[in-house]
Amino acid sequence: MMYDTVLARSFSKHEQKRLGYWALIACLFIVLSFFTIFKPYLGPLQVLNLRLSMGEDEKLHLYNDTTSSRLIIAKEETIDSTLIVNDKRSSQEEAEIMSGALIVNDTDRTHEEAESSVAESIMNISSIVNGTSNSQEVFRESVTQNVTIIDTISSSPQKVKEITSKDDSMVNNTNISLPKATDADAVTKNSKMEPLCTIMGRSDFCEIKGDIRIDGSSYTVFIVSSETDILAAENTSWRIRPYARKGDQTAMGAVREWTLKLVAGGSDIPQCTQNHSVPGILFSAGGYAGNHFHAFTDIIVPLFSTARPYNGEVQFLITNGWSAWIAKFKTILKALSRYDLINIDNRKDIHCFGSMTVGLKRPSYKELSIDPSKSPYSIKDFRQFLRSSYSLKKTRAIKIRNGTKKRPRLLIISRKRSRAFTNVGEIVNMAERLGFRVVVAEPGMDVSGFSQIINSCDVVMGVHGAGLTNIVFLPEKAVLIQVIPFGGAEWLSRTFFEEPAKDMNIRYLDYKIRVEESTLIQQYPADHAVLRDPSVIGKQGWLAFQSIYLQKQNVTIDVNRFRPTLVKALELLHQ
Repeated sequence: MMYDTVLARSFSKHEQKRLGYWALIACLFIVLSFFTIFKPYLGPLQVLNLRLSMGEDEKLHLYNDTTSSRLIIAKEETIDSTLIVNDKRSSQEEAEIMSGALIVNDTDRTHEEAESSVAESIMNISSIVNGTSNSQEVFRESVTQNVTIIDTISSSPQKVKEITSKDDSMVNNTNISLPKATDADAVTKNSKMEPLCTIMGRSDFCEIKGDIRIDGSSYTVFIVSSETDILAAENTSWRIRPYARKGDQTAMGAVREWTLKLVAGGSDIPQCTQNHSVPGILFSAGGYAGNHFHAFTDIIVPLFSTARPYNGEVQFLITNGWSAWIAKFKTILKALSRYDLINIDNRKDIHCFGSMTVGLKRPSYKELSIDPSKSPYSIKDFRQFLRSSYSLKKTRAIKIRNGTKKRPRLLIISRKRSRAFTNVGEIVNMAERLGFRVVVAEPGMDVSGFSQIINSCDVVMGVHGAGLTNIVFLPEKAVLIQVIPFGGAEWLSRTFFEEPAKDMNIRYLDYKIRVEESTLIQQYPADHAVLRDPSVIGKQGWLAFQSIYLQKQNVTIDVNRFRPTLVKALELLHQ
């Protein structure tokens, strides 16, 4: 009342009215200034900062759970990570999570140890999400896979949002519709890490999901990601030679190098000319692929281990491909993939995938073998696959019983250039007298035809060499007789064929020739180091050893000395 009295005495009613208007304007100005200054802190937040406070000695890791096809963010060692969320589509009230950093995992290895220790890897994730006053944060993945995000407020985890895609296949990598997020109850912690790129003892390979574009003209795999993720990534490019014999410099020098590169979306990156609805596998037919043994141990067996889980729904891309090699193994390639092989080198078209493996998973440190602890398959599974692919009928070698008239079949693998038998006729006559039916054959480019021959036999013999690789087609309980050339090739013979044969449930015998049975005695004097002390040549290196004992030597079997070995083979067939 006092205020009204003073106001009435000091101002007229007209002036009081004007003063009230000015006061109202001043109040509105003050309120407007207040909202302008404190706008980020009021109402629905256009930018929401979520800090994942992991505490001391913890880190934010990205885990790939291959059994459930979900990516899980879990905490394991020390980092504070910020997830910035911003909704760019107010009409759809959706948000996208773009993560594309490749993790490279290094593995320590030795020839004696098959165990590998996984190196520490970190992936930092940043995503930007906008919102409107009535919008709810809905996260959606940029690739067809499941993602779980820890949503934290005030540095403590509150809930988890999980995004599940409708379909694993991607026909068009640049136009994908994904469903809304759903709440999950918990976060998987301390899971086994499955890094995108794996550096193993004898092979490197990368498994990638997302918008992947293959440019054969530049030998580059482009992985389209957000600029934020690229800036956050520790590395943005990787180099890989997709051939499973790492450590052999000669072999790897003949394998084309490919670059994997994180790139931001835009008009400057290659545009897709062909989209694939199935995963892809890129591998090389370089290195020692021209050698039958290495074709199997370095390519075919690893390819089986890598591709078999897809049950044919996978697209092969080959680099260093050559028509003769592709034709030679076409039966195996078609059995593993329902799609025509793409020879990717120097192609102008851009092939796009939602999932890609670059390189092959070598399933064992051993040659021509599969370690079941490193693969869902075994060498037995591989041999069954071969029998099915080549329609091989014989699954088990003959079991000789007393009084039976059925004779076992003996295959003598012949060679023409080196390590050839010079007296095949004598060997055949002696084997037939013992009761064998003898077949003499030399493997060539017709893998299918030779697989039928060797599968029909119970015993196979040959000098150490790539031709013995065909034991993969032998029936169970068959017998391999490896003739070991003179000069100290025992370690090669044991590693390449003795150990694999035993893993394949093939009985193994060997016959080490004496210097008198080697044609080297016709090329060098008796007191020469080649004949007197082969270790001297071995110390000069692999090339010196190979050029003499593997390339210059043929074998003249002493049939009387060899006879007990064939008798032993017959005894094994009785068991």
